[in-house]
Amino acid sequence: MSTSQFTQAIVREPGPNCVAGLTTSDLGPPDFDLLLAQHREYVDALCELGLWAEELPPEPGYPDAYFVEDMAVVLPEVAVICWSGVPSRQGEQESLIAALALHRPLVHIEPPGYLEGGDVLMAGRHFFIGLSQRTNQAGADQLGRVLTEHGYTLTTVPVRSGLHLKSSVSIVAPNTLLLTADFAGHSAFAGYEQIVVDEAEAPASNTLLINDTLIMPAGFSRTWTRLEALGQPIVELDVSEIQKMDGGLTCMSLRF
Repeated sequence: MSTSQFTQAIVREPGPNCVAGLTTSDLGPPDFDLLLAQHREYVDALCELGLWAEELPPEPGYPDAYFVEDMAVVLPEVAVICWSGVPSRQGEQESLIAALALHRPLVHIEPPGYLEGGDVLMAGRHFFIGLSQRTNQAGADQLGRVLTEHGYTLTTVPVRSGLHLKSSVSIVAPNTLLLTADFAGHSAFAGYEQIVVDEAEAPASNTLLINDTLIMPAGFSRTWTRLEALGQPIVELDVSEIQKMDGGLTCMSLRF
């Protein structure tokens, strides 16, 4: 499977409690009805690009549970079930296990390691693993052993700004990264073409490549112009309410 070719996705409907989730944003509380509508448009966009989406019900005890990507890393060979570094999200992964077990053998990240999928960026046969407040070295090492066992290579990248690595770095073509100025020129990304987003458009750095189409957050015209030059179709989605909860396009689905 290439970086962007997917046939299936797992998503979860946000519950009314999602407005009580974790956030560092100063954008104000989200409008739940609008957030729900934006999530629906997101799922519809995945389906229009050829994915079959399995939609899981809300998790009443876990406000952030619709950010399903944080709880697993899905490879062609295996699914790695994550252990969050945030106590309020520990246990959130349990409801994903049955769904993923239908598709892949499972491996689990075990404490004291912790890891969230938002810190794991797949670039073909190479993986970048962000070391952040949500992913520590022990968790990265456990994932690294799984990746190496299956013939992948990996690089760890310290995340000093943004919630996750993929909050600031996305792959938008086989050898091209879209990233914020904080990560531009980082030695880990040597050999990749780099499109650096303007500081005012930093949220656009979380863009999703699906089956050779780019899904990007709406409202970032300069980034759109730079991505248009790649010659790939672009779908813009309004994720204003999701961004209020530190969320983005990559984190709302598991794609495989």
